[in-house]
Amino acid sequence: MSRLLRSISSRLGFLALAVMFTLLLTSGARAQAGWEVVKIGDREYVTVDSIKTFYQFAKMSRTGDTIKLENPRVEMQLKVGSQECLMNNVKFVFSYPIETSGSKVCVSRIDLSKLVDPVLRPNYIKNAGNFRTVIIDAGHGGKDAGATNPYGCEANYTLKVAAKFKAQLEAKGFKVVMTRSSDVFLSLEQRVEVANAVKDSALFISIHFNSGSSAARGIETFTLSPQGVAHYGRGLKSSDYSNFNGNEHDSANIALATATHGSLLRRLGTNTFDRGIKRARWSVLTGVHHPAILVECGFVSHPYEARLIENEAYQNALASGLTDAVVKYRYAVSQRPQP
Repeated sequence: MSRLLRSISSRLGFLALAVMFTLLLTSGARAQAGWEVVKIGDREYVTVDSIKTFYQFAKMSRTGDTIKLENPRVEMQLKVGSQECLMNNVKFVFSYPIETSGSKVCVSRIDLSKLVDPVLRPNYIKNAGNFRTVIIDAGHGGKDAGATNPYGCEANYTLKVAAKFKAQLEAKGFKVVMTRSSDVFLSLEQRVEVANAVKDSALFISIHFNSGSSAARGIETFTLSPQGVAHYGRGLKSSDYSNFNGNEHDSANIALATATHGSLLRRLGTNTFDRGIKRARWSVLTGVHHPAILVECGFVSHPYEARLIENEAYQNALASGLTDAVVKYRYAVSQRPQP
């Protein structure tokens, strides 16, 4: 990779690099790309060969169950039987595992349309870049301390990061709305009401910290599960087939999550672990009318991460990563496709 490309990659991230690549693709080449659709069980899949052709990946290789697709800007890695997908070393968790049909490797159609396509072509997402407002939701607060450890509580940590994030966004000219700016309790419904009271185009970013076993660590970013897709880690329920407010922005949600997760990984470096971009049905994601994500910024229950989370330098890095993400996302979705 050239020095110039390394510089661009560092500043923009792969979401924006994907835009730069897709702007070079001709509409004629896309029009000639047919989708090879296969039925596996009761679900439709598309072949990886079709994905290679449509997105003009220059190279596809397979070693055992691992498939790698490469073009000058994006490397995608899939594994048969797994729901994990790596794109430029950022982990995405698909809704369904990679399957095979004869000699063909296949990706579920819903993962293609609701994840792969908006990540590789964020500039095709309609009306996503016209925003100047960011709604910051500092999780928990008041009587709800959230996760705790000997150093402090989640509610205080989210508020500290939110305040730093707000200051950085305002310095870049964004308008910021906070669901809370002090240690007060807000119900999930009240948070949604604050967000939906913003009538201008906006983004909604909910900040949280995680808790689990003493071995669990790292960051993960959640978007609302598309219609017909389960909450991460559980089976389908009848309510998963409902269409929620947040589903009107499925494509923007995953593009925002991509920019956010990648930016945080770059800012935190070796001080974190990539747990992936996942789907969930958190209440704040189902009810908000704006593109929305929920970010888990580390584990207060992990001995090492707990000390990091308490450290102001780590909090500053989180705020900077979130700010980078907003800027990168706006750039990526604002570029118009060639006619």
